Amino acid sequence: MESGRATLLKEQQLKDQFDNLEKHTQSGIEFVERYSKFVKERSDIEISYAKQIRNLSKKYQPKKNSREEEENKYTSCRAFLSTLNELNDYAGQHEVIAENLTSQIITELSRYLTELKAERKSHFHDGRKAQQQIESLWKQLESSKRRFERDCKEADRAQQYFERMDADINVTKADVEKARQQAQMRHQIAADSKTEYSNYLTKFNQEQNEHYYTLIPNIFQKLQEMEERRIERVGVSMKTYAEVDREVLPIVGKCLDGMTKAAESIEPKTDSKQVVESYKSGFEPPGDVEFEDYGPGQTMKRTVSETSLSNSRGEAKERPGGGKSKGKLWPFIKNKNKGSGPEDFSHLPPEQRRKKLQAKIDDINKDIQKEMDQKDALTKMKGVYEKNPQMGDPASVDPRLVEMAMNIEKLQSEVQKFEGWLAEVEGRLPSRSDPPRRQSGLYESQNSTMVDNNCAQDRESSPDGSYTEDQSSETQVKVAIANTPEFDDEFDDGDEETLPTIGTCKAVYSFEGHNEGTISVTEGELLFVIEQDKGDGWTRVRRNEEEEGYVPTSYVEVFLETNTKGAMTYI
Repeated sequence: MESGRATLLKEQQLKDQFDNLEKHTQSGIEFVERYSKFVKERSDIEISYAKQIRNLSKKYQPKKNSREEEENKYTSCRAFLSTLNELNDYAGQHEVIAENLTSQIITELSRYLTELKAERKSHFHDGRKAQQQIESLWKQLESSKRRFERDCKEADRAQQYFERMDADINVTKADVEKARQQAQMRHQIAADSKTEYSNYLTKFNQEQNEHYYTLIPNIFQKLQEMEERRIERVGVSMKTYAEVDREVLPIVGKCLDGMTKAAESIEPKTDSKQVVESYKSGFEPPGDVEFEDYGPGQTMKRTVSETSLSNSRGEAKERPGGGKSKGKLWPFIKNKNKGSGPEDFSHLPPEQRRKKLQAKIDDINKDIQKEMDQKDALTKMKGVYEKNPQMGDPASVDPRLVEMAMNIEKLQSEVQKFEGWLAEVEGRLPSRSDPPRRQSGLYESQNSTMVDNNCAQDRESSPDGSYTEDQSSETQVKVAIANTPEFDDEFDDGDEETLPTIGTCKAVYSFEGHNEGTISVTEGELLFVIEQDKGDGWTRVRRNEEEEGYVPTSYVEVFLETNTKGAMTYI
């Protein structure tokens, strides 16, 4: 009995050891995966850095047929060009680092991880199989033992029954003989059970000895060797990680030496001499000015030296066109609407819907202008054909002109449709000057100035010098807003200024924000309020620095800060 308990205890301890080893080896695999991910992110950083360096070098390369190309005759400009070229080579070395990290570490570790997982699985499979086999033998042994015990008890009872029958004089001889035969049969069954139990016991002891002294130690040894190879492989990868950087250091040093050599090649005196050669006029200094006598009886005589100051001065030439160059405005940056939705963007919150509609109107107006330009070009072509029939048939242009006119009419109707929806949305929204961040004091002070400047620039840039008001005052105001630093486009996540927190709120109900601009919240969640409900039924909230959006006001309980204008608690 004590031997059986000891066997069960050892088996349980062995099972616990397998569980511990399984957890440890899995942790080792996760460590290799984490290190591989680290190297992958480092490689991505190197690629991104190299790309940015190349773009920087390309950005400052001198443009062809430009003033910058003419300035390359100066040593300082040539040195800067050499620095840009060296910088481009320097970026290439970071690309080499990324490539070597990928090929020598990431790819190798990925292949090794696949082999390591397969080997680990095989070892633990062998261990579980050995455990199941020894447990099966133990169950067979216990079963044969119980059967032997039961048969022995049955044999004893049969023997006692035979002895009672034999001692009883009232029992017939046949009944006694029957009892005797029954007792002998039970004794034979007990003897067979004993033999079977003895065989199972011998077999179990042999298997148990092999299990604990051969099979399990071998499996543990293989797991230990596998773990040591894993640790060694990580060490080799870490060494390779350092060597990849060290290999490019000589070339990086040459690039830096090239930059230093370019800087040392700058010659200020040579550059200044070239400036003198480039801009010297060649005029001789003016001669002496003669005395002019204005006394009585003297005739005023004005003589001017051919090399006088007045002759040496040239007439100032006016700039062709005489107008200021008008800088291009950056187009409104907007993201493409992801997912399907109604044409009028009614699935979006009002403020976002307004911006979507305005962006759509701007796009259609650009298409209209493009069609009108093409129509004007075809009209001119038709005029040329009418004057010179040998160049082409004027009637061949008419179908295309009709098609363009229809396209323009269709686009104009589209603009009217979207402008109607925009007017509807703006009619529902509160005044744009209410929220401080929506319309700044800079915009109010510069509004009229920006509009006047835009009008003046349009006059100056007109080819014939005349002014035609092509845009409404509303469009000009939007241009002014776009040029102010406070201009905010909620669809431009990269340039949007982080809004300050004006309070907190608690979600009363859960809300699934499937539409663009909304955010999902769960019941009881606490969030920061960054924009109050402006009457459209939506409140703008923030979860963290990266997650923000609109939620229905009726779904949250808002607690505004006491210093916020109109602060109140509402549901």
